[in-house]
Amino acid sequence: MADMKIGVVGCAGRMGRMLAREIHDTEGCVLSGGIEAPGASEIGADLGALAGLDPIGVAVGDDPRALFEAADAVLEFTAPEASARHAALAAEYGAIHVIGTTGLAAEQRAALAAAAKRTAIVWAPNMSLGVNLLLGVARMVARALDPDYDVEIVEMHHRHKRDAPSGTALALGRAVAEGRGVDLDAVATRGRDGLTGPRARGTIGFAALRGGDVIGDHTVIFAADGERVEIGHRASSRQIYARGAVRAALWARTRAPGLYGMEDVLGLKG
Repeated sequence: MADMKIGVVGCAGRMGRMLAREIHDTEGCVLSGGIEAPGASEIGADLGALAGLDPIGVAVGDDPRALFEAADAVLEFTAPEASARHAALAAEYGAIHVIGTTGLAAEQRAALAAAAKRTAIVWAPNMSLGVNLLLGVARMVARALDPDYDVEIVEMHHRHKRDAPSGTALALGRAVAEGRGVDLDAVATRGRDGLTGPRARGTIGFAALRGGDVIGDHTVIFAADGERVEIGHRASSRQIYARGAVRAALWARTRAPGLYGMEDVLGLKG
């Protein structure tokens, strides 16, 4: 099978450069292109040099249509609006679309589902192996412990992160809710301030911390009278997300159109 041509949306950002390096360094993959927003200073720069590699003779562009038309797969960790819009281009050109963007609203998730009728799309709020194992463990623990165990999900990220709670924290909340057989939206508590009264039984709380250069820490706490169970994950390098994204693209190459997650890629379902 020929090498897989993979492009990157948002190639000048920290995550975009990491994705470009991971593609370049992965056997069977070719870094085929990268784009930035119109007017960005990096447009026209050599994509390899921008990522800290030797020049590869591919210039950073600003045309998403050209990127999706030329690539077998496109990786994207950007903004919800852009990811939903680009999913339609992936469907139009039959390109695999691997999306690590967080904070997607219901209508944007619906746009991904619509595009996935025509091509393979892998969307996950977190693409690391460890986090996806944590999701499974959180679901299992929630299933085993009754609502007398209060659940709090605590996450911390760098000061530049725009959305809160993180997509991974929300995914952990959904995993806990699934384990308990409840609707997360009905039991979630997103923040507390002032005289909030006693904690309601069965709720799932979220706390979002921001500061420094923290890549991503997540802890799920099950607290009852007399004991506390804590499970968590700490990321020390963004490479874990890039590695997962490239693995997802290679996995999706032989899959039918559909909307997949990292549990599918890693064979963790069932």
